[in-house]
Amino acid sequence: MAGYSRQDFFHELASGCLFPTLQQGIEQVWQLLFICLVCRLFWRLGVPSYLKHLTTICAGFYSLYLFFQLHMVWVVLLSLLCYLILFLCRHSSNRGTFLSITILIYLLMGELHMMDTATWHKMRGSQMVVAMKAISLAFDLDRGVVATVPSPVEFMGYIYFVGTVIFGPWISFTSYLQASESRKLSAAWFFKVSSSWVKSQVCLVISNCIAPYLFPYFIPIYGNRLIGKGLIGRWLNAYENTVSFHYSNYFVGYLSETTATLSGAGFTEEKENLKWDITVSRPLNVELPRSMVDVVTSWNLPMSRWLKSYVFNSALSLGTFPAILVTYSASALLHGLSFHLGAVLLSLGFITYVEYVLRKRLSVIMNACILSRRCPPDCKHQYKTNLWVRATNVGFGMLAVFHLAYLGSLFDASVDDVEGEEGYAPSHTIKKWSELSWASHWVTFGCWVFYRLIC
Repeated sequence: MAGYSRQDFFHELASGCLFPTLQQGIEQVWQLLFICLVCRLFWRLGVPSYLKHLTTICAGFYSLYLFFQLHMVWVVLLSLLCYLILFLCRHSSNRGTFLSITILIYLLMGELHMMDTATWHKMRGSQMVVAMKAISLAFDLDRGVVATVPSPVEFMGYIYFVGTVIFGPWISFTSYLQASESRKLSAAWFFKVSSSWVKSQVCLVISNCIAPYLFPYFIPIYGNRLIGKGLIGRWLNAYENTVSFHYSNYFVGYLSETTATLSGAGFTEEKENLKWDITVSRPLNVELPRSMVDVVTSWNLPMSRWLKSYVFNSALSLGTFPAILVTYSASALLHGLSFHLGAVLLSLGFITYVEYVLRKRLSVIMNACILSRRCPPDCKHQYKTNLWVRATNVGFGMLAVFHLAYLGSLFDASVDDVEGEEGYAPSHTIKKWSELSWASHWVTFGCWVFYRLIC
């Protein structure tokens, strides 16, 4: 459609992209949604807890088979290995560390030796969820949050919980046990399921049908003119790739909210007030950010909590900056041995740290609310809502959008699908960032130099 006139483009958009995208999205997940609903209804029958665990294990197995066929055996092997380590180390106080190392070795061996990269990457999401669940359980056992090692059927029920086994999100073992108690069906539950599903489909359409043609057609800045081939055109193209990648992430996030809620998870309970309020992503905080710190938190809230609770806090004794590097390195390894993902995540680590310390220092010098996170209403800063304070925060927000466009330029929708599945080659990363003159890295370095000068 990129070669069409604007009039032809809008004429063909619905029939050529919009409806096929929605149809394909429904065809791929309707069985998973149906299985989640069946499990939810079965749990409402008041069956014994072991039958609930067995039900979700069977449903999780079937869901894995639907998406990965016989390759699901690698996910099953990982879960069995995790329980074996937990059982063998049941008297140890370092189960979290042992299990983390074991999972890392398994993932590295799987990616490097056990099967082809493209197939392994297709299962990466489920493997990541299994790894995060097992590691969090191990650390919760070490910390006394979970009293004893769960029985095999409880552990496997948690790992293969049908609402999270394919798309996530990560939930704690305690949250899974609360979900298994099966709260009553309600209008709020139905509204949450419906709204998350609609949002997921909207994000899918934006990712596939709008973002790739954002500037030539929806915001006709350059079209086929000369500007589209220069530096400005490269940055606009980078922003298009970024928006497309972002909304594909929101699609998965909202879809995971749908499956988790449909299965009976994702609620908070205060006294007798039950709220179906699971939130995976906050798109507005990413697209119109206050800071890069807000971006990395809002990108995937459950994973952000997991990284903070089980990686960052565990590594904090090394110092703040080393703990940040360990956290982003752990995230990169969970996402697989992908050069471009590793480059993006480690770059994010440096960018967020430099931004955080710089804004913290400036807030002290200026006595103003210009921190990476919003100040509480009772903060002691003298300047809170002055025009120059707002302008400074907007300026840092625009800088965050600049960083996002630069980092997102790697996720090029025009690149061959096979190459995308196997992970972009290092040359692709270097080429893309070279075209943008390594601007984000240079700006980050300049901000760090400025921070050191004002310390």
